[in-house]
Amino acid sequence: QVQVVESGGGLVQAGESLRPSCAASGSIDSINAMGWYRQTPGNQRELVAQVTGGADTKYADSVKGRFTISRDSAKNTVHLLMNSLKPDDTAVYVCKVLISWRGYTYQYWGQGTQVTVSS
Repeated sequence: QVQVVESGGGLVQAGESLRPSCAASGSIDSINAMGWYRQTPGNQRELVAQVTGGADTKYADSVKGRFTISRDSAKNTVHLLMNSLKPDDTAVYVCKVLISWRGYTYQYWGQGTQVTVSS
């Protein structure tokens, strides 16, 4: 089994920063990709940032230049540095992990961490 645990959300004022983290553990041979999605009640889940096993990154247009995703491969962990936060960034941020195990690929989701940005 694979566990995905997020941490580091919180409540901040507009213009401030947060750096949530996501750690994967369990039956993992390698990680193909780890990424962050965000979701508000009643809205579709959207990709915020993603990094692959080859260190390629992808960002939503709304966060380019403000957010940076980074990885610690030895710890199967990614971090999302969120600078210049806006009230529109308020959401539950959920980590998705795509792994390889015994020649197969599997997808896992974390439970999410709340990010609230006040004006």
